[in-house]
Amino acid sequence: MNPASQNFASTQQDPLTKYPQPPYSNQEQSVPGTEAEMQPKADHGEESYRGSGKLTGRKALITGGDSGIGRAVAIAFAREGADVLISYLNEDQDARETARFVEEAGRKAVLVPGDISDEAHCKQLVQQAVSELGGLDILVNNAAFQMAHESLQDISSEELDRTFRTNIFSMFYLCKAAEEHMKPGSTVVNTTSVNAYKPSPQLLAYAATKAAIQNFTANLGQVWAEKGIRVNCVAPGPIWTPLIPSTMPPEKVKNFGQDVPLKRAGQPAELAPIYVLLASNDSSYMTGSTVQVTGGSPTI
Repeated sequence: MNPASQNFASTQQDPLTKYPQPPYSNQEQSVPGTEAEMQPKADHGEESYRGSGKLTGRKALITGGDSGIGRAVAIAFAREGADVLISYLNEDQDARETARFVEEAGRKAVLVPGDISDEAHCKQLVQQAVSELGGLDILVNNAAFQMAHESLQDISSEELDRTFRTNIFSMFYLCKAAEEHMKPGSTVVNTTSVNAYKPSPQLLAYAATKAAIQNFTANLGQVWAEKGIRVNCVAPGPIWTPLIPSTMPPEKVKNFGQDVPLKRAGQPAELAPIYVLLASNDSSYMTGSTVQVTGGSPTI
């Protein structure tokens, strides 16, 4: 075997066993959940992500940037050279930890708590990004709310309203507020879900918003194409984040991800490179597109 082949073989990893497989330990958290209480701990690329300057000088706003997929994206963006505004609800400890990784990468981190279901707050987020980062050219609409229910009768009108306002209304508010600040070459990356294709009966309201996000992305990608602003989205499968133990019953958490072909939940670190791709010039001919990262669950 030649040295190149030896090196290649040494870096291969079996995707089935790369990360912990269910069953996971019994655990339950209050909404919205925190990273510190998760067992096993999630991987956000803290030790593994290596940047190569793909986002040098860029200014990014990430909703739900304190934990889960948002934390992994913030770490990756910073290591690729971007300054980051981290929008989050109220999870101060998680947000400060994410900011620490951003700053260790030599980039600026701005923390802004608040409820993105409120249009005024969304406008404030954009203004703070522009004033404190010096501009805005990447918008990642990632924050989401979900609750699992067995019956339609268990979903209150208030919960339905909160789900749509957090998951889809906020995206409209933020894109509308950001449009005047985004120049040709700017990008929007939205987080949809495998639920847009294969809706879970227990996540009726959430799944409906994720389908709306995909439609919104495909549509806005056409509307903004003439401006040179690209709009794409990522459709994750089951990903191990605080949203899971804080919104699902313990029996679902225990076997979370077991039903996909790769037999486990995905880790946030496995999503971050896709967000980097869609935010960078490497995806210059992609807009209105969806990239599926589902552990093998089919989306066709």
